[in-house]
Amino acid sequence: MKHNPKPTKAQKRISGHLKTVNLYAAGIDIGSEFHFVAVPEELDDKPVRSFACFTADLEMMAQWLVCIGITTVVMESTGIYWIPAFEMLEEHGLEVRLVNARHVKNVPGRKSDVQDCQWLQQLHTHGLLEGAFRPEDQVCALRAYMRQRETLIRYRASHIQHMQKALRQMNLLLDNVVSDVTGKTGMSIIRSILRGERDPVVLASHRDSHCKQSEKVIAKSLHGHYRAEHLFALKQAVELYDFYEKEIEACDKALENQLSQFDDQVESASLPAKRKSASAPGFDVRAHLYRMTGVDLTAIEGIEENTALKVISETGTDMNRWPTEKHFCSWLGLSPGNKISGGKVLSSKTKRIPNRAASALRMAALTLVNSKSALGAYYRRMRSKLGAPKAITATAHKLARLIYSMLKNGSEYVERGQDYYEEQYRDRVIKNMKKRAEEMGYKLVRVETASPA
Repeated sequence: MKHNPKPTKAQKRISGHLKTVNLYAAGIDIGSEFHFVAVPEELDDKPVRSFACFTADLEMMAQWLVCIGITTVVMESTGIYWIPAFEMLEEHGLEVRLVNARHVKNVPGRKSDVQDCQWLQQLHTHGLLEGAFRPEDQVCALRAYMRQRETLIRYRASHIQHMQKALRQMNLLLDNVVSDVTGKTGMSIIRSILRGERDPVVLASHRDSHCKQSEKVIAKSLHGHYRAEHLFALKQAVELYDFYEKEIEACDKALENQLSQFDDQVESASLPAKRKSASAPGFDVRAHLYRMTGVDLTAIEGIEENTALKVISETGTDMNRWPTEKHFCSWLGLSPGNKISGGKVLSSKTKRIPNRAASALRMAALTLVNSKSALGAYYRRMRSKLGAPKAITATAHKLARLIYSMLKNGSEYVERGQDYYEEQYRDRVIKNMKKRAEEMGYKLVRVETASPA
């Protein structure tokens, strides 16, 4: 389908006043069924065309753009519909930029698909659109595996809930006596029930030696009212749980294979032992991350290997994509907002950005509530001052700055401890008090107190 609309007044006004930056630029309005493409009028007699979303049509679109001399293309990130077009155009050697739809949505009069693609092309021609971050293909593949793994874990968790529901309906209070029904003790008891065992004493004999509760207490919780329909629901929940366990193991193997394809930054070295997270993949994630980055991100208090892997899968290992740590934290959505008008701060709330790396850092910050480290002391101080939600964001912001510095500079993290943090904080408070006293014409004098006999 071909279109040849006249340029709007806004396009003529922009063309007459702004400098041309990208002479051979195209704009694409992404849709679920059709993509509308606009190119400069002097390159083709039909500067606006539409292409279906079929692979053959995407191939035709890419060949047309290359044939008329287009070098750079810009498109909006509409759902997941942009991914096939983006990858197809990149394979044909075009520079493709993905832009945030919010940057162009407030333009009046842009209501049709044709005008949208023309407007994108016009803005990109004059260099007014900035491309969104997209990591290299190797990191994109790693990110896809990690997101798939998170999906499988979420599905598995729903079936754990189904198992607990079926047990409760039969008044089997297993979740009261074991911390995790999917642990060694819990699953041994559940599988024994499905095999037909009903004697509470026999069921309690499956207790693992590390379980806190005694066999007597466990046996008391396993006097239940067995019904066929609840046993059937329990059986299916266990089967689905086992299925997703196998799928997660397969995903872990694909993850390990993908990680092994990254270039080595340092030779593999033995890292100090650290407790492994229950949600982490089954292979040695720390060794792979250290080999890829040259630093041990898990040395940071609160950053487990699974958290570090999530962050790397979303950001990659090249921190040069962000000029400073402030840019990095802003991209994560962890920096305070700067909504200012007339010299007055209207709002300093952080932007609502669905960033998976930021979510992982927030979860890591939450685990520092009882930590004896400097980061733990910082979190507790912020929580007493600002409340838990803002303290979590502030601590996640600090974690992001540490990760950025380690990856960019190759520096190791040194834990100072909460005593060091408290001492530094006390010195800052005294310094500010002295400065404030001098401004008011006073002098702050320290009073030595006599020690008790």
